[in-house]
Amino acid sequence: MDPLDLARWQFGITTVYHFLFVPVTIGLSLLVAILNTVWVRTGKVAYLRATKFWGTLFLINFAMGVVTGIVQEFQFGMNWSSYSRFVGDIFGAPLALEALLAFFLESTFLGLWLFGWNRLPKLVHLACIWLVAIGTTLSAYFILAANSFMQWPVGFKVDGRAELVDFGEVLTNKVLLAAFPHTIVGSWLSGGAILMAVSAWHVARKRDLDVFRPCLRLGAVVVVLGAFGTLVTGDVLGKVMTQTQPMKMAAAEALYQTEQPAPFSLFTIGTLSGTEPVFQVTIPGVLSQLATGSFDGKVHGINDIQAEYQKRFGPGDYRPFIPVAYWGFRLMIGFGMLAALVALAVLWLTRKGGIRGSGWMWSVAVWSVALPFLAHSFGWIFTEMARQPWIVFSQMKTADGVSPSVGGGTVLTSLIVFTALYGALALVELGLMIKYGRKTPPSPEDEEPGESGQESFAY
Repeated sequence: MDPLDLARWQFGITTVYHFLFVPVTIGLSLLVAILNTVWVRTGKVAYLRATKFWGTLFLINFAMGVVTGIVQEFQFGMNWSSYSRFVGDIFGAPLALEALLAFFLESTFLGLWLFGWNRLPKLVHLACIWLVAIGTTLSAYFILAANSFMQWPVGFKVDGRAELVDFGEVLTNKVLLAAFPHTIVGSWLSGGAILMAVSAWHVARKRDLDVFRPCLRLGAVVVVLGAFGTLVTGDVLGKVMTQTQPMKMAAAEALYQTEQPAPFSLFTIGTLSGTEPVFQVTIPGVLSQLATGSFDGKVHGINDIQAEYQKRFGPGDYRPFIPVAYWGFRLMIGFGMLAALVALAVLWLTRKGGIRGSGWMWSVAVWSVALPFLAHSFGWIFTEMARQPWIVFSQMKTADGVSPSVGGGTVLTSLIVFTALYGALALVELGLMIKYGRKTPPSPEDEEPGESGQESFAY
């Protein structure tokens, strides 16, 4: 039982699980704010009902995201104490801002929005949910600032450990500036998919069409916009990745030899050792465009980068596990684009005020809710595993970041406990989302006089 391997498995499982909730929180907070705004502007009861209905699902997801995120902080000290000592001075600032500014902003105004129905003026109440949406976005920025330091460390000096020199540089890291919009528009995919899938379930049963048909189309539009946005921002991020971590780009394409122009591989079978390709299907010049902005650009291959890193950092294997990097990159893109195709089909089926299609079509729309989550999961797996063997690129290897005094049995125990706990939380989350997703949207006439509508339907 190697403590390093067990610690990596634990961090991977808890991180991927936690990130299932993050994009939904970001995406749904924006969509609830939009629906709330439409109700305030139009006064239509259908939008009030929609706001309260989706507000319930947002609250469930928000609470679960907070619970699962706490474990992330514990893991740094439990399994990665050497890493924590090295980056603590850098990570402390953005994580403190995330907690003190972003989290307090969203949690405070979420409480005001939750208990402010029929108590606060409409515009003040509306401003509360928009501040929640802004808070969730700020939270993502500060967390990504910490992660981007791992991808491309800036604004520091090393004196036994990394010490913060320029916080502004950390907050304007070029990896951060590229990754942040990519993460936000990717969150639209998840938020829109929830809206689309749940609405499709109700529309297929012809329930509350005045509420769910507009929500169905809104969700589909947001999924399409999110997919297009991830392509555009992903292109920018890919070029930044080529500049900062060329090995990651080469691994994403299983490009072993430097080529100019470089082809984009649609399919690759490599050796079990991951040292060379056996069979490839490629499109000439496309990788050069993705990596450099020119169809004739030069892209360095894995073998040449490995030789360069050995000269720069000393003897060692600086290649990530190529199959995971290669297929993670493609599955990330593939699941996201598949979600967009389903959304386009939904828009076609609901064009001109109608509702068309057979039962199986709406079942596809319902089950498509999983596609953005798969895309996000494979995206983070690619982002973190394709950086290996570095935990902080060029500064600290993953093997050097693990806690030296924590044995394999201890890590295995916490891995089993956390995985079992997260499995139970997953069942709770899924059960609550299905339960409240199947409910009829609350109606104003169902509320008792003097009762806050949000309180009555949320609890």
